[in-house]
Amino acid sequence: MTPLHKLTLQQLQAKFTGGDVKAREIVRAYDLRINHVEPRVHAYITRAGKEFLAAAAEALDESLKGWRKTQPMMAMPIAIKDNICTEGMKTTCASRMLENFVPPYDATVVAKLRAQGFLLIGKTNLDEFAMGSSTENSAFGPTRNPWNPKCVPGGSSGGSAAAVAADECVAALGSDTGGSIRQPAALCGVVGLKPTYGRVSRYGLVAFASSLDQIGPITKDVADAAILLNVIAGHDPLDSTSAAVPVPDYTRVFKRKDLRKVRIGVPMEYFAEGLDPQIEQAVGVALGELQELGAEIKEIKLPMTGAAVATYYLIATAEASSNLARYDGVRFGLRGSSSKDLLDLYLTTRQEGFGPEVKRRIMLGTYALSAGYYEAYYGKAQAVRTLIKQDFQAAFKEVDLIVTPVTPTPAFKLGEKTADPLQMYLSDIYTISVNLAGLPALALPCGLSSTGLPIGMQIIGRPFEEETIFRAGYVYEQATPWHTKRANVR
Repeated sequence: MTPLHKLTLQQLQAKFTGGDVKAREIVRAYDLRINHVEPRVHAYITRAGKEFLAAAAEALDESLKGWRKTQPMMAMPIAIKDNICTEGMKTTCASRMLENFVPPYDATVVAKLRAQGFLLIGKTNLDEFAMGSSTENSAFGPTRNPWNPKCVPGGSSGGSAAAVAADECVAALGSDTGGSIRQPAALCGVVGLKPTYGRVSRYGLVAFASSLDQIGPITKDVADAAILLNVIAGHDPLDSTSAAVPVPDYTRVFKRKDLRKVRIGVPMEYFAEGLDPQIEQAVGVALGELQELGAEIKEIKLPMTGAAVATYYLIATAEASSNLARYDGVRFGLRGSSSKDLLDLYLTTRQEGFGPEVKRRIMLGTYALSAGYYEAYYGKAQAVRTLIKQDFQAAFKEVDLIVTPVTPTPAFKLGEKTADPLQMYLSDIYTISVNLAGLPALALPCGLSSTGLPIGMQIIGRPFEEETIFRAGYVYEQATPWHTKRANVR
């Protein structure tokens, strides 16, 4: 019999719905699993209390039996990235600035999960304020990759990806500003979806770059991602950027068996110098398998790809500079130890509260927005962003989906890139264009490196066509073994 913690969301839900397992048994199984592997993974910043979980499970077992079949998240142990607000549980953003902050409200995505009766198992680690690609920038220490604890899990949603990969939760939520769901999902051998900008409410997500941030699921397979997106997607009047676009039932893709009439574009700009040959080969093999499943493969051009990194790091840092100005030691969060006057309070609070990477990005963004430089940097970056978006619009006139690598290399060693911020920033070279264009994209496993580390493939779709992405991902997944490979963390 497969241990409960190794089941997918779909499998665990079927057992609970069928009455084969009780909520209290699920809680016990995950508590034991987390206690066993967490010292080696460090996926969590805050864990839900045993008494709270036990009481929640007891209530589900005793009083909600008739609701099981209509609420797919009921009794499911879900982890939430620690930059998404949870009423009554700390939301730290992995920063000393918010180390003791307990939100008075739930993010909309959390409220939707609570309405389903889910079990909040804990808040996961991340790069401070979601600024990083390795989860090494956390004020509470790095998360380790369950496949190899000497390697990073990716970032900034590294804690969520590692928790799913290590079977410390059945699924998790992350946030993606420039690849922060897809990159760690690829490096940890799990599935991660960055939805279309506006598909999922950002209300209650602590802002990094407001025009780029998006919440999405990290799961063990594509089917689970579709189930979870069904729950969290939809218009939210509390979020002015939320799109009033109908949400289909994403689980309809489970009926698909082939990819006939699906046109897939392959941008040559994504297979250039700097891409690890093992990743190029694995994605190439995956493209051949997609073709065998009925898809038409076609080379396309995305000529502005080379400008994406510079464009992203101007726009994202500028928006971060603006968003993080609210942390001043006055209204909430950390207050500096010295406060001779108001200016001194501001200075000491931000010096003591923010880590090196956050300070670096605030300074870069402040410079890009400063008088005399705004048009030369931020204004020009926004113009290039439009050109990047137009590249994708032109490509999607020829194809239905675009397939690329997710990362240039498999997971790198802890500490390998921390001294070179530019090399760290290049870890997101294949993911940031999607955020700049506001598109949906899915990362899923497509191979293993020679050292046994996961390799991921990215499927990009038109705005609000997550269903098409899920279809391709699900059909590919069912025809290949990669989603069944698991990290052997003990």
